[in-house]
Amino acid sequence: MTIRRLVSITIAVATAFVLCAGGLGGFLGGGLPAACLPGTATPATRTAAVASGTPRTWPATDRWDGEQVTHAATIVTTGAHLGIPARGWVVAVATAMQESTLRNLAGGDRDSVGLFQQRPSQGWGTPAQLRDPVHAATAFYTALLTVNGWETMPLTDAAQAVQISAYPDAYARWEGPATALVTTIAETAGLPVAGLAGCGVAGPWTPPVLAPVGSAFRSRDRPGHDGVDLSVPRGTVIRAASTGTVRTVRCDAVHAGTGAPWGCDRDGNPDLTAGCGWYVDIDHPGQVMTRYCHLDQPPTVTVGQRVTVGQPLGVVGSTGRSSGPHLHFEVHTHQVGPIDPVPFMAAQGAPLGPRHHP
Repeated sequence: MTIRRLVSITIAVATAFVLCAGGLGGFLGGGLPAACLPGTATPATRTAAVASGTPRTWPATDRWDGEQVTHAATIVTTGAHLGIPARGWVVAVATAMQESTLRNLAGGDRDSVGLFQQRPSQGWGTPAQLRDPVHAATAFYTALLTVNGWETMPLTDAAQAVQISAYPDAYARWEGPATALVTTIAETAGLPVAGLAGCGVAGPWTPPVLAPVGSAFRSRDRPGHDGVDLSVPRGTVIRAASTGTVRTVRCDAVHAGTGAPWGCDRDGNPDLTAGCGWYVDIDHPGQVMTRYCHLDQPPTVTVGQRVTVGQPLGVVGSTGRSSGPHLHFEVHTHQVGPIDPVPFMAAQGAPLGPRHHP
């Protein structure tokens, strides 16, 4: 049976299933942090909690107008009604941002329709059903729950597993905006925001991105390289490796030859530019500091802000001395200064590198 056929069957019985099973926990399995599992409230309780004080139409926020925010809120509250973990709301909203810019489109590529550009010919539903944001969101969540390990996948992988897009990496750039918008909606609707950063975040430390290690720490050919380079696409969300306090938020990109400002409104150059570009330093307990370099845009945190493990700091870019998009990640201790992040993070139970799924 295909996923699309499963969606067409499941969508008709989703509400009854939730009422009978008390949530969708059976699909999700065990071994996940509590914030990544459905709540214990009954569906009726969850619905009442979402409805209380929640506007039917939403005001504009940031780059999104009221219509777009209202559609995003429908996606979020539909997920809450179904007992989907908060991380799933972010995946769904990011997908709709990419597919339709949160517009309920009457058409698209071939027979694609609606917020998620789902295709009637592929079993998602009728055109009229797919123009119903609640139906479209429910269909997306139903398909997402069939993806093994979606809770700990990079967002773009989870979205691609559902959408089967010709542009599989395109969803990554929306993780930051989706997280911010979902947080605003959830807080307004009185929904819990734990787990938005990702169900893979557990324990006191987590990798800032899930990516292979490129340039190593102080290698023979780069003895002054005080960190490691983690190779990920532009727009990938960078997360705080552990709880701490933001020490530095700065753009330090300069011309390598003259020291004149280069700026962080454009990419750097490995030969012509010096500095980290946009970067963030975080102080952690035990006199440890972590540094995150080459962010694409101004970071989303401020100096003195308290951040939690897994909290988004910004997105990957190529500002400063850089030859292409990646995260340069450093770990410093008070006693030694820069140390190799690879053994340090492994010792914290958060090894660097891509996470493998069964």
